Formats: sequence, structure tokens, C-alpha cells
Amino acid sequence: MSGPPHRRPDLGRRVVAEAVGTALLLAAVVGSGIMGSRLAGGQQALALLANTITTGAALVALILAFGPISGAHFNPAVTLADAWRGGFAWREAPAYIAAQLVGAFAGVAAANTMFSEPVFFASRHARAGGAQLLSEFVATFGLLAVIWGCAHLRSDIVAFAVGGYITAAYWFTASTSFANPAVTLARSASDTFAGIRPADAPGFIVAQLIGAGAATALFGWLAPIEPRVEEGPR
Repeated sequence: MSGPPHRRPDLGRRVVAEAVGTALLLAAVVGSGIMGSRLAGGQQALALLANTITTGAALVALILAFGPISGAHFNPAVTLADAWRGGFAWREAPAYIAAQLVGAFAGVAAANTMFSEPVFFASRHARAGGAQLLSEFVATFGLLAVIWGCAHLRSDIVAFAVGGYITAAYWFTASTSFANPAVTLARSASDTFAGIRPADAPGFIVAQLIGAGAATALFGWLAPIEPRVEEGPR
């Protein structure tokens, strides 16, 4: 026998899930960056490795936990792309994006506080130049390509695919793969290993949105979504 049909949670519950999930993601990213840099003894590669493994693992766990509730976007670029493809209502996008931004800054505040740093303090970590912007385009293009390419698979497969891609992209992009406007803005409020100067954040965000749009347009052609056919009464 099959169980009762699954009901999609109401918008309020989904928004809270997005905020909490994004907060935990940023706590993992920034917290592991601080811990890694403190324990690595000046070895940047070792600090980055610690930051990478933690971020990838956290992504898998958080997508599995919150995916059935909100879809586990944790990323304004993903929310906008999903709405563009018709899988998400445009009217709900502002609430999702607001929750992601609030959650991102809350996660950074938690990480900074756990390591006895100021709650918020502007980063001085320079991430400027064309190579960095191209890296963010590539990182976000690849992230959305992985999401759309795995969209018809089980959610647990998508979680591992996204976590695996971000883990790899930390190392094959010069920017260490932010690939998320909310993450970018929040990390500008932490002058730690994972930070980014506030002045560099707008360029990252523009590159991310262009990358997300390019991947979404490509997969709209590669794997178009078939329109739903409404069944009449029987």
C-alpha cells in the first residue's frame, strides 16, 4: 500500500528551512575557514583543503535534510533559475531570497562568534580581476549545469552531485568557487580566510548571475521541460 500523498509545505515553513539551511552552510564555510587557517600553521593549501572538505560535506548533509521541505536552494541564483525554468513560482522568489540573505549573515555571525571574532567585520581579502570573475562565471555555470543535469534523478543523488562539484570547484577555480550571491555578500562581513572584500563582491555577483543564466538557457535547449498535460475528469 502507498502512503498518503506528499503535501508541499506552506511558504512559511519553506522560507524558514531556506534561512536555517543557508545559515548552517555559511557557518560551515566560514567556521572551517577560520579553524583551518588557525591549525594549518601558514600552509594555505592545507587550510583550503580543510575548508573544501567541510563545505562539500555540509552541502550534501544540508541538501538531504532540507531538500524535501524547501528544495534546498540556499542560493538566490538557484532560486531565480528555478523560477525561470518554471519549477518555482516567481511570486515566492523574493521571500526565498530574503531568507537566504538573512540566513547567510546569521551563519557568518555564528561562525565569527564561535571563534571569538567580531560578529561582523569587513573583509580585507582581495579577490579582484578578470580571472576571478571568469572563475565565478565558470563555478556558477557548472553548479547550475549539475543541478539541471541531475534534476530528474533522486534527491539524494543530486545532493552528492552538488557537494562533489563544489568540492572540486574549490580547487579548479581561482576564486575558490563562491557560486552564490548570498554567500558572497555574507562572506564580505568576515575578515577571515573565507572572506572577500566588500568592494569585490558586486563583480562576483554579476558573474554568478550570468553564469547561472547561461547554464539555465543551455539546459533549456539540451533538456527542455515538457509541458504538463492536464487530465480531464474521468
